[in-house]
Amino acid sequence: MSNFIMDEYDVIVVGAGHAGCEAALASCRMGLKTLMFSITLEAVAMMACNPSIGGTGKGHLVREIDALGGEMGRNIDKTFIQSRMLNTAKGPAVHSLRAQADKEFYHREMKKTIEAEPMLHLKQGEVVDLLVDDVCETVSLSGTFDKNISEKTNACSERPKKRVSGVVLKTGAVYKAKTVIIATGTFLSGKIFIGDAAYESGPNGLAPARELADNLRKHGMKLRRFKTGTPARALSKSLDYSKMTEQKGDTVPVPFSFMNDSLERDQISCWLSYTNEETHTIIRNNFHRSALFGGKIEGIGPRYCPSIEDKINRFADKERHQLFIEPEGLDTDEIYIQGMSTSLPEDVQRDFYRTIPGLENIEIARPAYAIEYDCIDPLYLKTNLEYRDIENLFCAGQFNGSSGYEEAAAQGIMAGINAARRVQGKEPFVLDRSEAYIGVLIDDLVTKGTNEPYRIMTSRAEYRLLLRQDNADLRLTEKGYELGLASQERYDRFLAKKENVAREKERLETTFVSPQEANDFLESLGTSPIKNKVSLAELMKRPEINYENLSQIDKKTVAQTLSSHEKTQLEVQIKYQGYIEKQLAQVEKFKRLENKKLPPNIDYSDVDGLRIEARQKLSLQRPVSIGQASRISGVSPADINVLLVYLEKRRRLDGEQTY
Repeated sequence: MSNFIMDEYDVIVVGAGHAGCEAALASCRMGLKTLMFSITLEAVAMMACNPSIGGTGKGHLVREIDALGGEMGRNIDKTFIQSRMLNTAKGPAVHSLRAQADKEFYHREMKKTIEAEPMLHLKQGEVVDLLVDDVCETVSLSGTFDKNISEKTNACSERPKKRVSGVVLKTGAVYKAKTVIIATGTFLSGKIFIGDAAYESGPNGLAPARELADNLRKHGMKLRRFKTGTPARALSKSLDYSKMTEQKGDTVPVPFSFMNDSLERDQISCWLSYTNEETHTIIRNNFHRSALFGGKIEGIGPRYCPSIEDKINRFADKERHQLFIEPEGLDTDEIYIQGMSTSLPEDVQRDFYRTIPGLENIEIARPAYAIEYDCIDPLYLKTNLEYRDIENLFCAGQFNGSSGYEEAAAQGIMAGINAARRVQGKEPFVLDRSEAYIGVLIDDLVTKGTNEPYRIMTSRAEYRLLLRQDNADLRLTEKGYELGLASQERYDRFLAKKENVAREKERLETTFVSPQEANDFLESLGTSPIKNKVSLAELMKRPEINYENLSQIDKKTVAQTLSSHEKTQLEVQIKYQGYIEKQLAQVEKFKRLENKKLPPNIDYSDVDGLRIEARQKLSLQRPVSIGQASRISGVSPADINVLLVYLEKRRRLDGEQTY
């Protein structure tokens, strides 16, 4: 079959899942002519697994995507059917928003948003290959690069390098591009397992991308196999909800997007039930029929989202396991059985589901399955998500070894931003670990790597008190605006919020009340009275007092004029001021190592004193700073000291201040 050139773009995105959508929207909103391909347009922003957005740690990512100017937060605000703030019994650092979505509505609204963008073209088509050219790369002593395109690799004067220049479709159509982003999700050589049955497929019964995987290997990309799974979908009419525990949404739903001050929606309930010993016995008796335990699955699954047979095997002492019954939408009778993914055969699925209270007469509409797929080792990525060995090729989402819609979308927006900046001839945009959960996510992937599908968690962030979901806009919206991604409207809202919070905080800090004014109020709340006058801000530091009830003694309060986002921000800044200041001091120490840059052309084999393992790891991953090098597995504190001595020697020899 002959190939033929169709058109040329600045950015081409391969895949229209959650990573692809954010990548394409970011690059087009930054003014770049963008093309996004999907094997089928029905897969745009498809929720192939859990029909929800957010959750512990993940809600932080969604807020950060929104603060930069991304779409996920706005889309779930349009399409949620239940919303809950998680971990409210704990401090604000771990509060995380989670919303149940109407999955078809979510898909339609995201597709509509994409189609409305003038600089973004959405096409149905299967990408089967990349156009990759050979490039000459000469490295100068200063660490800068002189690159000239060469027709043949052996014409390079120094070392050969590759550069992507477009994509090839199954039809033979060729689309040229200055940059390409791979965001294939679980489609790449996808294979589904249900008991003894195993067949090539993408998620939700869609076609897999087999040829692209084979051709990526031909271009030198080292792929590996990961695995994930999804529970069965059942018909709601077959369940008995009287035997389950109802779980309602929050009375006042909190928006994901900083563009929304409030949301009004009739919410629907989810339901809670539990497995029991009969359930466990059926599953144990059929371990040998599980694709997971039968040796059919070679891919590594997610530790933090195990299948039900894996839970029962690993936690044999547990008498029961929790499961959630979650509606998939308002216009369907299908429900999602959260917490019960499996690769057991259909008859076993039917039998063990029917042992659970409320599910005795369950009718399964879609059986649970495990899916295996190809992905890369993220250690081959730069911090801007560019593949090290193929210039202008960026990677995002589950293709990078992560799991979850939110992790994918976070990488997608960063890949889109950096692909656009490459075309614009600008420096990469990188968020560090002290700036965003997005920075934690990407740094973990490209520095530490992962041997299983990576999941973000609040415990992974050293500075989580600073990286709260409530202040994502204060951390990132100005950056998004400078990138040309966040809109003027969003930036104006951010400035107004910043000013309103600062003004009211100053008023509370400089307004004092006497014991006569305050003690009746304090005693009514069950908190100790005061003996001397105190500021309103000091009173607000008490756990029993919030901004709303402070109005009982503060007649000048502006509680009714501040938005919900502003009230939350004000309370957190005042109540946790001391802890925040302490963590800011820790960040300053962190920044000192991050700002010690390593020369890009450093030959680690010539650095005396480095251990062999450290030389190998540093040569492979090419850290950009001492800070990043210190987080590489196999690089010890002694190795870091050797690098610091090396940098100081280089500085003295060259007479330069920094690298």
